[in-house]
Amino acid sequence: MAPSVSLYAWAIPAWSSESPVDHTWVTSYDNQVHPYNTIADVVVAGQSFWYCWGSFHPQGGTPVNPTGALGQQAGNLKLAQCLVQANADSNTTPAARGTIYSYGVDGVCHQLANQVLYATADGGGPPLTVSKARGYPLSSYIYGTYGLQQTAWAAKVAACSGSQLVARLGRPGGLTVAASGEGVAMDEFEKRATELLATEPAKLASLLRLRGEVQRFAAQPWPGTGQPSAEALNARNQHLIDEAAKLLGPEHFRKLFAAEPGAKVTLVDPQIAATAGELPPPKPR
Repeated sequence: MAPSVSLYAWAIPAWSSESPVDHTWVTSYDNQVHPYNTIADVVVAGQSFWYCWGSFHPQGGTPVNPTGALGQQAGNLKLAQCLVQANADSNTTPAARGTIYSYGVDGVCHQLANQVLYATADGGGPPLTVSKARGYPLSSYIYGTYGLQQTAWAAKVAACSGSQLVARLGRPGGLTVAASGEGVAMDEFEKRATELLATEPAKLASLLRLRGEVQRFAAQPWPGTGQPSAEALNARNQHLIDEAAKLLGPEHFRKLFAAEPGAKVTLVDPQIAATAGELPPPKPR
């Protein structure tokens, strides 16, 4: 029987104080009870820390969330460790990237943390995600729940768990991953948008079409070779978010994205993007 543990999701403020975004990561322990000071301490204790494209943090905490706790849920430890290698820096260890191969292109820390937390799916309920993190509605609008490498993610889940997932177009726009034989499931962003715009079906349809275009555009290969700069990625993301603001109007934008229209959004950490290289060979999306 696979070992079951509680997996914990955490947050700290991201790199830019101007940006309403949190960095997220996952542990197999409650860092409020066991605030290990180093990754070596975590390893000695037989615990797991998933960097999720960030640094090691003994504890979390944000201006609106003193502990930084985003949730906990029982999960399959072996599956989590197969999906994303624990106790290893994503910048230097390919297996610690899950299928967020290229930081800021395939996704950011939110999507990688969600890949670890996929191991909390129990068959009857949805897996835990970092949906309570600041900036999550913005990142999931562009990158989805598990990143833009849909085909690679489905293959990873199949290899680690035996579950067959298929990547296919959601309705009426955007990419989702749904279990074979089931209807196309709404991802978190689509569900949130559907609830908010329940009385405005035309605007909802326009938003989801726009999101489909956004994700298809974001998934296109970048010209040239190597990692795109954080400046280029953030400018691209800002433009895509601003397009949603134009479509929704200020009130709906605030409710859906938990951010002010026109606010500077820095989803991609310049320091990480500067040191993160894409893993060869390029993976199909």
